[in-house]
Amino acid sequence: MLQRRHLLAAAGAAALVPGLARAQGQDPRLAPRTAGRPDARAEVIEYFSLTCSHCADFHKTTWPRVKQELVETGQVRMVWRDFPLDPLALSAAAVARALPVASYEGYISALFATQDRWAFARGVDNKEEVFRIAALAGMARAAFDAAWADDELKRAVLETRLAGEREHRVNATPTFVFGGNRSVSGAIAYDRFAAEAAR
Repeated sequence: MLQRRHLLAAAGAAALVPGLARAQGQDPRLAPRTAGRPDARAEVIEYFSLTCSHCADFHKTTWPRVKQELVETGQVRMVWRDFPLDPLALSAAAVARALPVASYEGYISALFATQDRWAFARGVDNKEEVFRIAALAGMARAAFDAAWADDELKRAVLETRLAGEREHRVNATPTFVFGGNRSVSGAIAYDRFAAEAAR
């Protein structure tokens, strides 16, 4: 597995790929992934890595309540942005982007719920474990393999990470951006999330 510094070097190279920004605007796989109404009172951006244990903690313990009480009631629109911390998170994020939009939230929630099994268990084939979850989301083997190996898509995902560093000074996951400019890092509890969203 590549070291984190190599991932960051690749992120730097992504910024130099000709036409990458244009590709992001045209590729439906790179369209925003959201939950909630576009006219919700508050928009919250979450920068996350699929191999981040703090991100998993938030999605397992806090997100279900946020979804039920704030998102589904029209108070909050959640926007998810990739901030992969390692090559495995990057590959899993590429697969997530290749799924239909309607399957995205369920897929990342399933990955977070089973993170110990596919990301950290010793002796497992990480790719095969991720495929099992993607298959449950309806992804065929050929589509999965194509997404896993899609370097152009991965470069675009890394550009999202670079944009987060530039625009919101993200340097840890999860980081939540409230109101477009207030950043809070860590697996915050529901009460803190709700209070920040209401400001």
